[in-house]
Formats: sequence, C-alpha cells, structure tokens
Amino acid sequence: MHLSKKCSAFKVVLSALLIVALLQLIYLSFLSKFHGKQQRYRYSELFGGSAGKRNAQPEKNTRKERLRYSLSTGGIFDSSGQYRVYKNLIKSDFTTNQISGSDLNSNVLVLATHTTINNLHHLESLLERWQNPLSVAIFAHGDDVKFATALVYALSFFCPHIQGLVDFHLVCLSEEMASFPEQDHEHFVGLEDCPSVFSRLETHRDKHKNYDMNGNVSYPNNLLRNIARSGTESSYILVIDIDMMPSADLHQQFLNLVMKRQPTSDEVFVLPAFEIRHARKIPANKAELVQLYQVGEVRPFYEELCPRCQAPTNYSQWVNNHVRGIGTLEVAYTLTWVDPWEPFYIGPRTVPLYNENFKQYGFNRISQACELHVAGYKFSVLSSAFVVHRGFKIQGEFHARKDEENKHNRVLFRSFKEGLKTKYPSSTRRC
Repeated sequence: MHLSKKCSAFKVVLSALLIVALLQLIYLSFLSKFHGKQQRYRYSELFGGSAGKRNAQPEKNTRKERLRYSLSTGGIFDSSGQYRVYKNLIKSDFTTNQISGSDLNSNVLVLATHTTINNLHHLESLLERWQNPLSVAIFAHGDDVKFATALVYALSFFCPHIQGLVDFHLVCLSEEMASFPEQDHEHFVGLEDCPSVFSRLETHRDKHKNYDMNGNVSYPNNLLRNIARSGTESSYILVIDIDMMPSADLHQQFLNLVMKRQPTSDEVFVLPAFEIRHARKIPANKAELVQLYQVGEVRPFYEELCPRCQAPTNYSQWVNNHVRGIGTLEVAYTLTWVDPWEPFYIGPRTVPLYNENFKQYGFNRISQACELHVAGYKFSVLSSAFVVHRGFKIQGEFHARKDEENKHNRVLFRSFKEGLKTKYPSSTRRC
C-alpha cells in the first residue's frame, strides 16, 4: 500500500515535469516564430517591403529613396580616373536641414575623417565624444563595396544619432560600382538595433592591416580627406584619422574662441597629438591627459617611429602652459612650420586641399603642412585642446610594404616641393 502511494506520487511529479517541458517547448517555438517575424519585418522595413509600406515611418522610406538615388548616379570619377566617388551616399539630417538659422553655430566646426570598413567601428565612440556634425569618407574594395553600402545604410536606419549628424561618402575603384543592397540578405541577418550593427562592424576590424588592401590596391588617404572635407559647408574643419579622439567639448570651446577672437584667414589652430596605451581610457581634458603623460601612459604621437614629425609642437611648453579655466580655449603660442612637422589642426575651409598623388604610407600629411607653410600660414597652438590616437605606434606592427611605400612617396615629395615654387612664385618660404 505504501509502495503504491509512492508510485502514484512519482507519476504525478513526472507528469508535471513533462507538462512543464512541453510548455517550455511551446514557448520557445513561439519566441522563435516571433523573432523570425520580427526579423522579416525589420528587413521589409529596411527595404520598403509590404510590411514596411504599411508601418514604416515616412522618413525611413525617404532615406531609402535618397540612397537609391545616390547610387543610381553611378558616382563621379576623381581627377586621376582611378577611383569612383559617391559623395553624400547618406546625408545627415543636419546637412539636409542646415540652411535653418538654428544650425549656424553647429556649422562653425565639422570633424572630417576617413577609413576602410574594418575601422568604421571606431565611429561609435568618436561620435559619442564629438556629438556634432561629422563627415566620413569610406574606401571599399571588392566585396567590401557591397558590405560598406549595406552597413552604412543600416547605421543610418538603426542609429538616430548617426543619421542626425553623420554624412557618409563612399570611394571605390573606378571599375567597381556600388548598388542598392536590397538582395544582400546575408549582410542584414541579426541586425535589430544600433548595437547589433556595430557588433557586425567589429567582426571586420581585423580584415586589413593598416593600408594593406587585397590585390595591392592603394589606399587613397589624401583623396579621402579631401572628399570628407568637401562634404561640408562649415567655416572650419578638423581632419583626423578615425582611430583618433579629440578632447571633450572641443566644438563648443572652439566656438567660444572664434566668437572672442576673430581668426585671420592665414591661421590654422594646432591640436597637439598624443598616443595612449590600449588599456587606458581616453582622457577628456588636459588635466587628465597631463596626469597620464607624466607617468608614461600617454606620449607624443609617433614618438617611437618618427619623433621629429611631431617634436616642433613643443610638448614640454604645451604641458606646462597654464590654462586659465576649465573649458577655456585660447592660443598658447604661435609657431612657424619646420620640416618634417605634420600637425593636426583646425583650419578654415579655404586651406589648400591635400595632394591626392600621395597614397598609402608616408608624406601624405607632411606635404599638406609644407604647402600651408609656403602659402604663408601661421600655426597657432591651442592651449588645452588635443587629439589622442588609440594605442602606441610601435615598430613591427605595420604591413610588409610600408618601407617601400615610404621610399616611393619620398621621391614624390621632392617633386611636390619643386611644384610649390611655381604654385606660389611670390613666396620666400621653402620646405
């Protein structure tokens, strides 16, 4: 009798466990179907399918049509005929609406940058720090052309802050063409929100090393810088690489500076450049940076690879320069350019463009600084603003052809300097 009761209780417990397991299976099946429907809806919403037409917001369809139109033009060729350029592939809400008076202050200074698709993941933290208009020129080659087009569209769709402030421009080889990514389902699987898009970009971060592209394709850094620059109507532009970070509140501080002190047309504002150990958090202000600098966690940019390239900034003078108050930005001192200084700077939109003959590694930024000097510009170093590169630049971390590229560009630089004598015949300056 006692054994029979135990058996009955066991059967009840077993039945209950089976019912719970069955309910879990039904629930998981429901979740799977719901997730599948959600994914299909997201995809149709992205590309204007039936679900998107019924439910998507009007501006999302407008964004899709703008992208489709940008691609339908086929882009334009650069001056060399080697590259195809899709300018304003995705145009930000800021650029679209900047004719309104409320945007005038925001349009004083725009940040311009360039990248391949494997470094585009840096955009997230860069925009979080910058929080103002930003122009990005992306170079893509081969299969990356489709991937870049699809992921840029996904960024504009899922990330309102990016759509609000970031203009995207795409550059590929002249024989390649970008197309609307409507059929590229594989690029969009699992994309549900902004973090998922950046997670997808993270998977491509190690695809190329520096400028080492597949098929010996040259990375046209100066062309990209010019495209990012020309993609804005701002009064002043700061051009940096996408893996660099400006000091916090730089936009507002610079706006205050130009309101107090009318810059001259032949003046650029230098931001001392540093590099920081990968494990360290990027400093927000000069006080934080100087603390890290004094213990060796931050050092001058390119200190190991080319100390002479940044030394004229005079880091000791800058570090010891007294800042009048938190958030105050002023000119600390003014310098005359000397070879081979390649400063990062904020300049008026009228400064000479970068010479697009320089590609890959070496002399691409020095050549432009050299021309500014010959053209008569002065270099005013800002008291508390700076840029920081993520990670120390060290020997042995570059691609195999770096030295070969540097040698080629050194020969090109000699020719470039001779050409400046003809371009600026009245200038007594040389470099």
